[in-house]
Amino acid sequence: MTTIGTREFEFTDENFERIRQFVGKHTGIVLSDAKKNMVYGRLSKRIRKGRFTDFTAFCDAIDNGDEHEQEFLINAITTNLTAFFRENHHFEFLANTVIPELVKEKGHNKRLRIWSAGCSTGEEPYSIAITLKESLPNFDQWDVKILATDLDANVVEHAKQGVYRAERIEELSPERTKRWFHRGSGDNADMVKVKDELKEIISFKRLNLLHQWPMKGPFDFMFCRNVVIYFDKPTQKVLFSRYEQILKPKAYLFIGHSESLYKVTTDFESLKHTTYQKKT
Repeated sequence: MTTIGTREFEFTDENFERIRQFVGKHTGIVLSDAKKNMVYGRLSKRIRKGRFTDFTAFCDAIDNGDEHEQEFLINAITTNLTAFFRENHHFEFLANTVIPELVKEKGHNKRLRIWSAGCSTGEEPYSIAITLKESLPNFDQWDVKILATDLDANVVEHAKQGVYRAERIEELSPERTKRWFHRGSGDNADMVKVKDELKEIISFKRLNLLHQWPMKGPFDFMFCRNVVIYFDKPTQKVLFSRYEQILKPKAYLFIGHSESLYKVTTDFESLKHTTYQKKT
């Protein structure tokens, strides 16, 4: 077994593999070898605080079903962890089900309003924009606006810029990469930038979900993924009640892989794969 560099705590390949297996099984996130340092950095504070003597003891707690530590692990790994087309089944459902329904429903009223709540560094709203651009017939005839919000002003500014390391789009097809991104050159050869036509339909704003909302809606659908897990149940109930009020009847709501509306609200019908629809 090997360790990762010179560390305060030993973090072996076996430790990382045990964590990787749990995370993959319970969140669907694939932690590549390149994520070892990130995993160590986010979990080492748990060891440092004296909850465990070492990473092996922490892994034992995870594997033995310690729900408190399992929740900590999931939260630690998912914090600000985002990617283009993350949880791709949501975007497939958007393209194959939601958009055709909206086209049929809207008729001559070609107006769409979408909210990406907890947008982090922007990969999610840009993925929504790409999906709409690729799947909505006669897109240029539509009035489409995506509101993308996050509490963290730094990530909102990052999202506005739309500049990412090229490795962030390695999983995208060559066709999508060429169509929607500019590649840097010279000193920026390892960077890519989102094309302006995607930026034009997205408004990035800083917003605390627990405060008053300046927008009135209604929204045709919304993404709020891996956000509410950081709130207690009473706060979640208030938040989803507010979501229900700002969404159109029968609007779709997409939430995160580790989230559920069970015992939180009855205003939405569960479909599949963390996809919900407003009942009325």
